[in-house]
Amino acid sequence: MAFDAWVEACLYDPSGGFYASGGAAGRRGDFLTSPEVGPLFGAVLARWLDARWEALGRPDGFTVVEAAAGAGTLARSVVAAGPACLVTGRYVMVERSAALRQRQPTGAGLSSLAGLEGLGAEADHRLVGVVMANELLDNLAFGLLEAVNGAWHEVLVDVEGAVVDRPTFREVPGDAVDPPVDVPALHGARIPVQAEAARWVDDARSVLSAGSVLVVDYASTTPELAARPAADWLRTFRGHQRGGAAVEAPGTQD
Repeated sequence: MAFDAWVEACLYDPSGGFYASGGAAGRRGDFLTSPEVGPLFGAVLARWLDARWEALGRPDGFTVVEAAAGAGTLARSVVAAGPACLVTGRYVMVERSAALRQRQPTGAGLSSLAGLEGLGAEADHRLVGVVMANELLDNLAFGLLEAVNGAWHEVLVDVEGAVVDRPTFREVPGDAVDPPVDVPALHGARIPVQAEAARWVDDARSVLSAGSVLVVDYASTTPELAARPAADWLRTFRGHQRGGAAVEAPGTQD
């Protein structure tokens, strides 16, 4: 199967994926992001949201959409900071995991959805406000290419040996493909193909009639990643520790 399909299943499969099986951010979870460290990140973000609201002329119904909201840790911090934009506005938490949605805060101006497409059912037109995501894009499914004999090849995931109750998996080379950008195919180099992240940005922009898309994440250029060992950037986490290879223990590591 394609590597991006493998990542999608390992992370987001509704029956056995990492996030459906209890994986989450937080001190008792598997990794920390800025909102879990303390309320300061949310307070700073609340001030920025007010600045965007002011720049748009203080519209009523200003909507803040947080993608990959998890259990609502960032939402709690933002709301606790009391931004003026939410007095007549609303905060929508978008989260694919039903288990995490159940842990999100509730109250006036707060709502929860499983995906951005659900916003269309809530409004007759596009929104005025902000769509934001904290450490989402680097956690979306991505394709993987490896340079073999001067050409880029898709990396696939296959079962190793006979299929048994607990099969093991391996990476195998697929067809030669063109890379998303022009990068020398130095033998053994690897690069990600972030098609899903690009689609998400397009979807986020399409939600808004006016406003901003804010993404907070780690990033590097494709040539920079090609020059680094893949183990430096293709990493897994479990219980605040580095996990195993991406094809090991599907559904148990981020």
